[in-house]
Amino acid sequence: MTSTPTRTVPTPVNVTTADGEMPAHLWLPPSGSGPGLVLLQEIFGVSEYIRARGADLAALGYVVLAPETYWRLGRTTVDESREDFLDQAMELVGQVDWDAAVADAVDAVAALRGRPEVSGGVGVMGFCFGGGLAFNVAAVTDVDVLVSYCGSALPNLLGLAEQVTAPSLHHFGSADAYIPPETVEAIRAAVDGPEVEFHLHDGAGHAFDNPHPLFHHAAASATAWAQTVDFLRRTFPAG
Repeated sequence: MTSTPTRTVPTPVNVTTADGEMPAHLWLPPSGSGPGLVLLQEIFGVSEYIRARGADLAALGYVVLAPETYWRLGRTTVDESREDFLDQAMELVGQVDWDAAVADAVDAVAALRGRPEVSGGVGVMGFCFGGGLAFNVAAVTDVDVLVSYCGSALPNLLGLAEQVTAPSLHHFGSADAYIPPETVEAIRAAVDGPEVEFHLHDGAGHAFDNPHPLFHHAAASATAWAQTVDFLRRTFPAG
């Protein structure tokens, strides 16, 4: 996984929602200001992997906000050192109220847009669970860009595709055990448009960008990240 040599430590912040204060993590770029990206977690929470990607995005010049999507559940993280970490994560994500999670992420977009460090718009980016959540958010509120990795909820959200008008990038793996090839092609057809890029990574499974040995596909991860950086620089430049 491509990364900055030194990880920046995010600042804990809160996002005000209709039901209380949602914890979140804020990274600032070296310049101290720039366009904003809301970074939406996969099922393991705002893990070391998501924090690493937050730091990577900040190094590119973005102000990054990663909300704790599980905050309503009273538990926000999964212990990835345990053998049953995947079962833990599936149990947690099964308790998520999807509509509430979308509303919370919309509030995160608004909160980031209102921060003094942010200039040049706000986009949304997510991985797996967060990739589908990001797509839903882009359909119901104004964002300037969407990046979705392996959006696991997308098969159930294709009716929203016409509402997503921001420049969009989608990554999927050809060996995704959760999203079969015919479903990936249905997603490709539904989201197709002049400002949409769609990449299918040969041999990569679900969550291929996650560095955990259970998921990681080194070639696909490196290629997808290079494509993501290029896409952001062209459609949502940070300076």
